Amino acid sequence: MKSTQRGFTMVELIVVIIILGILAAVALPRFTNLQRDGRIAKLNAARGAVASASALVHGTAMARHNQLQPACPVAGFGANPPLINAAGTGNLCTENGSVQVTLLYPAATLAGVVASAGVVQVSGTPTAAQLAVDGYATAAAAGGLQVQVQGGPTPANCSFTYTAPAVLGAAPLLTAAVTTGC
Repeated sequence: MKSTQRGFTMVELIVVIIILGILAAVALPRFTNLQRDGRIAKLNAARGAVASASALVHGTAMARHNQLQPACPVAGFGANPPLINAAGTGNLCTENGSVQVTLLYPAATLAGVVASAGVVQVSGTPTAAQLAVDGYATAAAAGGLQVQVQGGPTPANCSFTYTAPAVLGAAPLLTAAVTTGC
């Protein structure tokens, strides 16, 4: 008895290769789009944290306006923490450290809005290097602070800007998220 071996024909192999190529062409753009979606979600989360922190700091600063703050457990303030003066400027003591306040809202600085929002989990004011580890960067922007998410083709266009109020009694400006560079 003679056995014959039969394999795949050349046509069958070519058809399989073509199908794999089509699947790869469809799946690859979807994968890269998921990375972009992740950066946009990260940007929106940071923007939401800044908006919430701004409101919380504002409420606390209003309550402590021209009042001596309670003893601060965080190193650096000592027994007599600074007060929020009549102009609405000073520092607030929080469980994570000092938050710089301007006109009863977080200042548009790392020590102000970024420290209050807790965008990165550090005690005290985060540094640019600590932000970079978590994929963020900041840049000065027309009297405000631009928060950027790194990793996209144009990080400056994957950002939002926080601008502290110009006068006491006004609200800060938080721009919409720009996602064209994510």
